[in-house]
Amino acid sequence: MTSEVARRRTFAVIAHPDAGKSTLTEALALHARVITEAGAVHGKSGRRSTVSDWMEMEKARGISVSSTALQFNYVPEGADPADEPYVINLVDTPGHADFSEDTYRVLTAVDAAVMLIDAAKGLEPQTLKLFQVCKHNGLPIITVINKWDRPGQTPLELLDEITEQIGLVPTPLFMPVGIAGDYRGLLRRGSGGAPEEYVHFTRTAGGSTIAPEEIYDPAEALEREGDVWETAVEESELLSAMGQDHDQELYLAGETSPVIFASAMLNFGVHQILDALVELAPPPREWLTVGGEPRKTTDPFSAVVFKVQAGMDAAHRDRLAFMRVVSGEFERGMVVQHAQTAKPFTTKYALTVFGRDRSTVETAYPGDVVGLVNATGLAPGDTLYTGKKVKFPPIPQFAPEFFAVVRAQSLGKYKQFRKAIDQLAAEGVVQILRNDTRGDANPVMAAVGPMQFEVVTARMKAEFNVEVIVDNLPYSIARRTDAESADELNRQRGVEVFQRTDGELLALFGDKWRLQYISKEMDHLTIEPLVADTN
Repeated sequence: MTSEVARRRTFAVIAHPDAGKSTLTEALALHARVITEAGAVHGKSGRRSTVSDWMEMEKARGISVSSTALQFNYVPEGADPADEPYVINLVDTPGHADFSEDTYRVLTAVDAAVMLIDAAKGLEPQTLKLFQVCKHNGLPIITVINKWDRPGQTPLELLDEITEQIGLVPTPLFMPVGIAGDYRGLLRRGSGGAPEEYVHFTRTAGGSTIAPEEIYDPAEALEREGDVWETAVEESELLSAMGQDHDQELYLAGETSPVIFASAMLNFGVHQILDALVELAPPPREWLTVGGEPRKTTDPFSAVVFKVQAGMDAAHRDRLAFMRVVSGEFERGMVVQHAQTAKPFTTKYALTVFGRDRSTVETAYPGDVVGLVNATGLAPGDTLYTGKKVKFPPIPQFAPEFFAVVRAQSLGKYKQFRKAIDQLAAEGVVQILRNDTRGDANPVMAAVGPMQFEVVTARMKAEFNVEVIVDNLPYSIARRTDAESADELNRQRGVEVFQRTDGELLALFGDKWRLQYISKEMDHLTIEPLVADTN
């Protein structure tokens, strides 16, 4: 058990839309020799969509809407062939601006994160929001500055931006040789910022295969690259003088972030990212239970459901629950207890998932992500276990910013409509809010971005044969409140109180000025922010 845990790394990639997250996911799988050729989301017309994007909407638009889990083995460069390979669990997340709570939930199920930054655009709003969730969860972060093959900012400008905007101290493991748009290779930093070696990359046709690498010592690198190499050395030494060298303890404490400059599209710097992950990122850790006791990885089996997804297999109308193994060994077919209902649950149909491709899993260990088929009774945040009862804290619900009433076009479809709404709420596609004024037939959808309403509309038609009408509401902020404050809040202009499906009362406000006025004038009322609230 100890050795199985030690060779596992479970992480997610966080990024703003179009920073290249799906392309990087594909490149990582390519370098692990899981696939032989990388597809690109925005590639040439003949290239296929990435393996991690499976929903029809994703393939049509070249975006990632839902999250998937990719598991593969990886042997670092120069490792002893006799050694066991590392097991990488990469939980891919939605990359679109209108991403769902799916992303936040995924970040509760991983041990580390890779923060992907566009070399030209730097830190962007969604990356900042996701960083706050990582910080809330105590996740150590490795930073990848992507698209170094295109014109962009200077390395020092980007590193300064990370320090100023999010307070992380960036500690590059490599410095790029060549400015953004002229990516030649990487300088591996040694002690004091001195160069250890030069990794030179050669482009391949369309960047669809692994880029060949040549290794040179510093003297050869100077002879080959001249001023460009000297600039990289000077920048590396300057960073060392400022104390920006990697320190493992500070990284694990969330104070620093190792940095790698890469081009996922060209497959430059990708295996260096994988090597950094297996060397630096922490293996699966112990989790705290509801009572605050630590659940060690060597304890009997337990797991947390962090995502539920329906419709991955159109032929079977199935419902797949993704669970992250927290402790013990999972064996397919074992009967486990469901902490929320105290009922037994049989795990006969257990899968590992690579995009849309599935394979039966016989055993799994802490850190692994397993898909349970037809898990109708499971919801995100649920605990499964064997032996003595254990229950993990629920996954928090996050702050929505868009709201809309949804209703069935045909009253004859109300039963299917109600079933569909309940299922999509359980999956976390949207939060569902209700109040007595609007009634059960007109629930309100709450989401982080308006595209989630499109996802609901498309899935209700495709999976439940229900056509719906969606009317946007003039609210932009949700705050937690209580029964004592609800009546008075409901009487205020531009405010409406709802009950969420988990029983929480939420007050919706038209804008931040209305919120500020009411908070100031009625400070006796309960008005509390939700996790990942940008207001």
